[in-house]
Parts: sequence; structure tokens; C-alpha cells
Amino acid sequence: MFEIVTMGALTAFLTSVGNGAFGEMGKQLLISTGAQVRRVLGRPVPLPSGPEEAAALARQVHPALAGDGRAAHQWAMLMRSLPDDPSMPPPWPGLPPATRHFTDRDAVLRQLRREASRPAGGRPRVALLYGPPGIGTSEIALHFGADQSARFPDGSIHLDLRDGAEEHGPEPAAVLRRLLERMGAAPDAVPATERGRVELYRRLAQGRRALIVIDHVTSAAQVRGLIPATPEVFLVVVTSGPGFVLEAESIAVPALADRHARQLLGRVAGREAVDRAKDRLPALLAECQGNALALRAAALGLGEWRPATPSEDPSAALAGPGPLGEAVRAAGLRLGPEQLRVCRLSALGGWPAIDAPLAAMAADTTEEQAARALAEAVEARLVEELGDGRYRFRPAVRRRLEQLAGWEDGYTECSAAVARVLEGLQKTAVGAARAALENSWRVDLPPPTGRSYASPGAGIAALTAEVDNLVRAVFLAEEQRHPATAQRLARALWPLQLKAGHLDTVLPALRRAASLADRPAPGAGAETPAGAETPAGAETPGDAEMAGALYFQLAHCLGELKRWDEADRAARAAVAQEHAAGHRFGEASAVELQGLLRLYRWEFEEAYAYFTEAERIYRTIGPEEHGHQDLPRALALVTRHQGRALRGLGRPAESRTLLETALAFFTPSAEDAGGTGSERGRGEAYNRARVLTDLAETLHDAGEDPAALERIAVAERLLAPEGATLHLAYLAHLRDRCRPAAD
Repeated sequence: MFEIVTMGALTAFLTSVGNGAFGEMGKQLLISTGAQVRRVLGRPVPLPSGPEEAAALARQVHPALAGDGRAAHQWAMLMRSLPDDPSMPPPWPGLPPATRHFTDRDAVLRQLRREASRPAGGRPRVALLYGPPGIGTSEIALHFGADQSARFPDGSIHLDLRDGAEEHGPEPAAVLRRLLERMGAAPDAVPATERGRVELYRRLAQGRRALIVIDHVTSAAQVRGLIPATPEVFLVVVTSGPGFVLEAESIAVPALADRHARQLLGRVAGREAVDRAKDRLPALLAECQGNALALRAAALGLGEWRPATPSEDPSAALAGPGPLGEAVRAAGLRLGPEQLRVCRLSALGGWPAIDAPLAAMAADTTEEQAARALAEAVEARLVEELGDGRYRFRPAVRRRLEQLAGWEDGYTECSAAVARVLEGLQKTAVGAARAALENSWRVDLPPPTGRSYASPGAGIAALTAEVDNLVRAVFLAEEQRHPATAQRLARALWPLQLKAGHLDTVLPALRRAASLADRPAPGAGAETPAGAETPAGAETPGDAEMAGALYFQLAHCLGELKRWDEADRAARAAVAQEHAAGHRFGEASAVELQGLLRLYRWEFEEAYAYFTEAERIYRTIGPEEHGHQDLPRALALVTRHQGRALRGLGRPAESRTLLETALAFFTPSAEDAGGTGSERGRGEAYNRARVLTDLAETLHDAGEDPAALERIAVAERLLAPEGATLHLAYLAHLRDRCRPAAD
């Protein structure tokens, strides 16, 4: 019995495919869909760029299926290849614990409860909590969630945007990705496009009675797409500073009145300690100005607290004015000079997270001493503990510590502290990248002099743990006039975007590092601003080959995120830079990337032309040239891509010939299997399975389903030990497509 494909199902399928979720198998399905569209309509069709274009394409395809039962069956089988809809994810993780010491927020809590419980009336429930840094906005949101948990039986989520490396917070698309993963969506199920992520967010939120808290938001753009379409979801947006325009109930968090400030001091320090310090309380309350963070810091060292005396201690003036300056000063009273020095120097650079090794590099001390200093700083409320031995500063507190560092340690030591951390992170990044992709020329960086890693997995884990700091280091290296360091750090991020999917995270760093290639080196016609000095040890930008590698990474990242126009520009820049460097292997690889960018947009003719040009350049590389040892594998891969493009053009016989040529390279010979062949180790199980999948689809297009099923069986055997769940699921659906339908 042939199946009926409805217009709505076809539109939804084309929209999902265009949104680009599901990783490598999403690309496979994308190309198969493009080839199927071309066969049905008999002409080239561009990839739909959104739901409206997908609906328009569905209106063209659907009539062609209405009178052809077999074609409709093929489409129905293809549409089943989408991975399962992640609309029923696991329970949400919940909120972090609220503070034990909480007072005088009844009015704010009443406003939150009123917004959460009012009649929906077709309006989403959204609240914007705002107030000065340290006033307690985050604590109020967490306290509200804990107190009102029964109101949200389907769970709650807390997303803190301070976790990222960007100075002004992550971009809206990156916020969506992080939130979707917290909601339970698998990384491969998160669409590449921002629009697709918004649609998935609304599906996952639909029907839930839940609370979502987005903390430390810096702009309305970061959360505008998160306004829920269902009134049962309550979105609480928290910002540290003035409010901004958002369709929400705006709730200002005021300073604590003196009466409640005394209550908070008593709850933290104890009533007896407050009584003993009653003579100093008026001055303390005046310094803290009702700021919860400053009051807690002062309460923890109430016995040592004294009013600031800048005439006796000039650095006290630099910690202030204002309540956060008082918080830093009060915390410093509890720490010894060396512990405070570690904190000051660790605060330089604005690192998203610090640990004992980073703090030790900054302060030029031992890791043991740094670990003790950080532990004591947690007790003094100077840093926050993140777990796994990592910490962070509140942004406003960090800025105060940076001011103190300038006063106490001087410009030379502050610059040296940042340089030591940059050097250490560069060693980590280079060593981890080489371990993660030990045979890849794209991480052809100088050998590390620091730590080495035992396996590719260990290298990826090390890069993942430090990714936010590495991204920050790229920006900081550029600010410190170390462009070559910035470029080396960015190049070492390649394994993360290739293997770990950290596309949104690394994109800002790649943009910045690649842009350095467009700046003239000192002495090449660039003028130094009047009065400016070049810091000791400042570098010149990297060479054209480095620039080509970075533009390639940027183009790849943008292409994966389906920012096609930007990706095209970056890929052209990569080709130009590699050509200027005389690096033909890199030039051919960048031309090949241009072909892939066309292939994934269903521009099969252009893709095939780029792949053919890439092959031509590869074949001009001589035995003495860089990359010659990688040439056989590169030719096999570009041959595979040519075969995929020919399949999209409806030329299955030619496609099959090329794919079988590529397959031969990735298939070990009998001698290789025995370990005695001259090309031992050439076979790569996963790449072989990918080519077999391409070949099976081409054979299916040509009506040779028995031969296609044979290739599917081999691919499944190869992938079983790899744990490639999505690929195996795709092959299972492809097997169903290759079986005849009942009339």
C-alpha cells in the first residue's frame, strides 16, 4: 500500500532539513533531499532558506507526488530518515540552591508571584529583574524558584550567561544552543540556524508548566527569542545593571534599608558579633549602601572591619568608591598579602574561569599556594566556586581587583602576569590540539614544551575544559599586541569545531584572529598613533599561510552554522591567502571547502566544478612540497565529494565510478589486514562507512537496491564498534528505502 505524503508533513520535513540539525547525518540527508527534489522537478532548485521558502518548495513537489505512488513512497521513506523528534526530553536540571541568608525582598517576590500567577489572557509570562551589581537580583530569582517550586511541576532551568568568554555575553544564537542543551536536546539535534533553534525551543517548552531563569543578561537581543509562546512557562530575565526594553514585567531591586541590612549582617555574622561592632555599624552601613554582596563580605570579617582610611592606605581609595569597592576591601581584610596578590593578578585578563594552575601562572607562584589562596578567597566571598577546582570573579569585583593590581603591583608586573597566562594557555592549546588530531596538517603548530596528552580523547577533553579561556585569550593577545599568539591560539581551536561541535563558542575568536591577517604589519605603511608605545615583546601578525588556515576555519564554522554568505567570503579569503603563500595543498583544500559550501545548498553544478578544480591543484603538488604525504587521502576525499555532487546532478553511473574509486582507498588490502602491507593503516573504518553510505544511496537512485543493501550491510558492520548511533539509524532508514513498497 503506497503512503500519502501530506503538504504539511512535506513542508515540516523540508524546514527541518534546511535548519541543519543532526550533524554529519543531517548533511547526508540534506544532499539526499536535494537530489530527490531535482529528480522530481527535473531542474535545479536552491536550498530553502526558511519556512516560507520550504512551504513554497513543498507546493511544487507535492503535485508531482499526487499521481505517482512509488515516488510518494520514496518521499515517505526519506522523511522517516529524520532522527526522532526530541519533543520529550529528560527532566530539566533545576535551579542552583538559593542563599541561606535572605531578607527584605517581600515586595519584589510579590511582583514575581503576581506575574507568575496572573490570568494569561494570551500574554506570555515574563519578568525582568534588574538592579546594581551585587544588589541580589540573582539570589531573588533563585529564592523565588525554590519557594514556588510547586507552581512549576515540569521543572526549572537556570542559565548563567557569565559562563561564556565574550566580554558582552554570548550572541542570541549561542544562548539558544546552551539553553536547548540544558532542556535536554542532544547536541546533534540542535539546529544550525537561529530560527531553527527558536522553533525547537518553542516545541520543547510547549505544554510545560516550568520556570526558566536566564541570569546576567546584557542585552534584550540575547533573550528576545526566548519569550515563551505558552503561558505556562515563566521566563525570568536577570540583569546586573539598569533595565532594558523587553516585553516583560520590569521589577527593580532596591537597596536594602538599614534595618534589613542589620538583619543580614546578623544572619551572616551572628547577633553577638553585630552587637560587639555596634559602634562601627553606622559607618559600615554607609559604606555598603544596602548592597547585599558588600554586606556579606563585611559581615564575614566583622571583627576586623574598620572604616576606609585612604590617607593611611591609598589602595583603599582605588577599591572604592561604592559598595563593591567596600566588598573588595572587606574581603581583603580577611586575606593575607600573598593570597590577595594571587587574587589581584588572577583577576587581570577577565578569564571566564580560573583554577590553581592559571592562578599560579598569573602570580608566578606554586599551584599549591594558588589553590590555598583561591580556597580562602571563596570563604571571604571574593571569588565564586564553580566546582571541579574552578572559580570565577563577579565582573564588578574583578574590575575593582584590576584597579588594585595596577596600584599595588604596577604596569610591568600586571603585563607580565597576563603574558604568563597567555603563554601557558598557548602551550595547553597546542599540545592538546596535536593530541586530538595527531595526523592532521591543520594543527601543524610548533611542538609544545609543556604538558603532553596520551590520546586524542584526552586532547579534546583538555581543549573543551579550557575553551572559554582560550577564546578569551585570543582577544586578550590581540589587545596586548601579540597577534601571532592570537592566531596560534585560534588555530589550535580546530579540533573543537571539527570534532566537538563548539561552533558558536569558537566563532568570535576565529573572526578576530582571521581579521588580524588584514592588518598591515608594523613598518609596512601602518602608522603608529601619536604617543603610543609598542609593548616589549609585541609581535607582528602571522604569515599568509597562517591567515589562510584561519580563514578556512572561519569559513568552515560559518558554513556549519549555515551563514552562507559570510562563509563564502571567508572561503575566498582562505583561497587567496593560501595562494599568496604558495601553499598549494592549503589552496586546494580551501577550494574544496568552497565546493562543500555549494553542495550543502543543492548547487550541485558549482560544487562539482570546485571539486574538480581542487583535484587539479592537488595533482600539481610535487614530492618536495608541503602536504605531499597527505595527498593520497586528500585525493580520495575530493573524489568522494565529486561523486556526491554527480549524484545530485542525476548522473548515478558517473557518481558510482568515483565513489568506488574513493572506497578503494579507504578499504585495506589483504596484506594490510594481516599487518604486512606497505600501506598498512590506510583503511579508515568511519570514512569507509561514509563512502559506502554514499554509494548505497547512488545505487538506490539507479534502482539497484540489492547492490545498495549489500553496501549498507558492510557499513553497518564497520560502524557497530564505533558507536555511531545516528549513522546506524540513518542506515536503517536507508535500508527501508531500498525495500520495495507493496502495491
